[in-house]
Amino acid sequence: MVPYVATTEDITVTVRPVYLDNQSDYFEKRFVFGYFIRIENKSLDEVQLLRRRWLIREAHGKVQEVEGEGVIGQQPILAPGGAHQYSSYCVLNTMEGIMEGHYVMERANGERFRVVIPRFDLRARAN
Repeated sequence: MVPYVATTEDITVTVRPVYLDNQSDYFEKRFVFGYFIRIENKSLDEVQLLRRRWLIREAHGKVQEVEGEGVIGQQPILAPGGAHQYSSYCVLNTMEGIMEGHYVMERANGERFRVVIPRFDLRARAN
């Protein structure tokens, strides 16, 4: 798994995508991709992840936006030096695509800011 990394205001987001061949179906044009995310707080402030926004682009140009509270039902608080990890997935109709986005984070003093989720490639492997 190739890691994709971006740092915004001392918050580092690392994404490792993987093609899930056993859950995909070429003939049904259903390609499933998992991704593992690690968010590290390298700042001196406690931060909380409030929201996320994804742009998912398929090879034929279709774009899907996904926006909502937290990640996988959580709004984790990251202490200075702390980290949060989770995994999720997406389903495409094409063998390739791209995902990117951002998190909305909040410091203990109420200041909100966006953290970049690095753009990463989704590619089904030929078997």
